Amino acid sequence: MSSHESQQRRIDTLIARLYDAAVDDTLWRGTAAHIADVLDSTSAVLKLHGGDGSVRLLECTDNLIVSDRDRAWADDWHRRDLWVQRSVAFGLSRIVTSDDLVTRDEQTRSGFYREWLHHLGIHHMLGAVFPAADGAIGVLGIHRPRDAGAYTPAQRRQAALVLPHLQRALRLGQRLAARARLDAAALEALDRLDTGVLVVDASCRIVHASATAQSLLRENAPLGVVAGRFVLRPPALHERLRSMVGRVIEVAGGRAARPATALSVPRVRQMPLALEVAPLRPSASALGESQPWCLVFIRDPQAPIAVSRLCDLFGLTRTEGLVAAALAQGHALDDIAAGMDIGVATVRSHLKRILAKTGTHRQAEAVALMARSVATRLAGA
Repeated sequence: MSSHESQQRRIDTLIARLYDAAVDDTLWRGTAAHIADVLDSTSAVLKLHGGDGSVRLLECTDNLIVSDRDRAWADDWHRRDLWVQRSVAFGLSRIVTSDDLVTRDEQTRSGFYREWLHHLGIHHMLGAVFPAADGAIGVLGIHRPRDAGAYTPAQRRQAALVLPHLQRALRLGQRLAARARLDAAALEALDRLDTGVLVVDASCRIVHASATAQSLLRENAPLGVVAGRFVLRPPALHERLRSMVGRVIEVAGGRAARPATALSVPRVRQMPLALEVAPLRPSASALGESQPWCLVFIRDPQAPIAVSRLCDLFGLTRTEGLVAAALAQGHALDDIAAGMDIGVATVRSHLKRILAKTGTHRQAEAVALMARSVATRLAGA
C-alpha cells in the first residue's frame, strides 16, 4: 500500500469516528488526539465561540488541558484567540494556517504567543472556523511546535477533506443531544406526576413505566406484570382492559373509533383505582413510521398528598397542611381529629383558617381545590 493510500485510509477512519461520536457522545473523548495524529501534529482543539463572548471547549488533546488554578487564565486566552479572530475575517469554513493569518514576526511579538502558545509548545497552526448552532462559531485548531515545520499544501488538503464531515457530525450530535434532553425532560415530567403512566403496545406489553406507575404496580394487588405485560385482576377485568387498549391503538393508527377510555379497578377495603387510556400516535420519519402505542393513566385517589407543597401553595402552617391533606383525601373531621390526637373543635378551627387562606367558602370547595392543585410528586418521593 502506498503512503498516499495509507494516509487516505487514516482519514477515512477519522471521518467514520466523527459520525460515530455524533451518535454516541462518549466517543468525542479522544477525537482531538485522533485528528492531531492523522495530521502529524502534537495538539488539537475543537471549541465553540458564542456571540456573547463565551467559549465552550468541546474536545482537546490532553496537553492542552490546564490545571484548575490556571482555568481563568486559559479561558481569557481562548476568548482572545488571535487566530480565531483573524480566521473569521479570512472566511468561514476555509482551511487556514497560522502563516495565512499573521507574520512570523507579529506572532512571536504578540502576547497571544508569548503568554499562551509558547507555554503550550505551539507554533504552527492548521484549522478553520465554521458556523455552528445558535449563532456560535465552531473552531478547529490543529497545532505543532516550531521544529516540526510548517503545514504543507497536502496537509491543508487533508484537513479540507475532514472539515465538512466534522461540521456535519457536530450538527448531527447537537440535534441528537437536544432531542435527548427533550426526551429526558419528558420522562422526568412523567416521573413527577402523581398519576402513574404506562406506555403499552396492543398486547399490553409495557414499553415504559413511570416511577409512580412502578409504585402502583408493586403496591396494588389488582395490578400486575406477567411476562412484561400489564395485567389486571380478575381476568374479566383484564379482558376489558385489552379491549380498550386495542381500540385505542386503532385510533392511534388512524382508524376511526370511539372506544371506552376509562375503567374503575376495585380494591379490597380501599377506594378503587381510576384507569384511563389514550392513543399515542406514531411519528413518521424517512426511516419508517413507528408503531402506535397506548398511554395508560392510573390514579390512586388515596395516594398521599405532599403536605409541604400545600403549605407552599396556600401559606398554611404545618398543622394546617396536615389537616388540609387529610381533607383532600376524603377523611371526615372526626377521623382527622382522632388521627392527629386533637379535638374536633380544633380541627374545625384549622378548617376555618384553611378556607380563608385558600379563598374558598365551603369545605367541598377547599377539598376540590387542594386535590387538584397538587399534581406532582416530591423529588425522591
